[in-house]
Amino acid sequence: MKRAGIYYNPRHNKAKTFSRELEDFLQHEGVSSWLCSAWDTNEADRHLADTDIILSVGGDGTILRTARAVLKYAIPIVGINLGKLGFMTEMESAEALKKLPALLRGEGWIEERCILQAHLPSCGRTLYAVNDVFVGRRSIARLVNVECKIDGELSATYRADGVLVATPSGSTGYALAAGGPVLHPQSLDMILMPVCSHVTFDKALVLPQKTILGLTVISRHEAMVSVDGQVEVQLESGDYIEVKASPYTAKLLRIQSGNYFYRSLETKLKRKTT
Repeated sequence: MKRAGIYYNPRHNKAKTFSRELEDFLQHEGVSSWLCSAWDTNEADRHLADTDIILSVGGDGTILRTARAVLKYAIPIVGINLGKLGFMTEMESAEALKKLPALLRGEGWIEERCILQAHLPSCGRTLYAVNDVFVGRRSIARLVNVECKIDGELSATYRADGVLVATPSGSTGYALAAGGPVLHPQSLDMILMPVCSHVTFDKALVLPQKTILGLTVISRHEAMVSVDGQVEVQLESGDYIEVKASPYTAKLLRIQSGNYFYRSLETKLKRKTT
């Protein structure tokens, strides 16, 4: 590893201070580095082409922003947790300086996570989601109708707050809170589920990676598409969104054992509910 990027959560009081400590540590290890707010993607773009590793300092939300920013460069990410849950992160900040040298020496393994892409023909945009894509109501607490086609076949028209399409990573986030199943993070499946469905089919479906979902929103009120709960685009009634697996993946650099997920599922989700 010759060059590292450090993304930090600017809204966390300790994140920038700890990131400065990481800069000093990396210099001592003979690794050059650059520092950037995870909210400032334009600044980060100038450095990514020659970066070997990304350190994401914050929590799960920071990793989501980081992964979307670097996905086209296939740079491995090490998540350093300063948040409450840290389900996707690799290590706590207190142990980072002890564990990072091994990763900088080339030890560890890459865990690839599926990413979704949501294409909006109405505006020509393609959004990428590490956790989930939500299509549904915006600010007004009124139900919307979302027509759903699976591989071109009409599956259902949901009357609900909206419809959620989640990756295995997202299965422990919003999808879990909405009553969906938990998928192993290296699974290639996706979850389709209505959120607060009213007098329509209300069960989650687990769909294979090659599935192409066509979602059309029908509403007299404000509607939106949201990715990872961090980026949203307003929709008009009749707007169509195509959701499918992206050719890109998020690459998380791990030092802990490959079966870590089962341990963290118990300990971290228990922490979340207490």
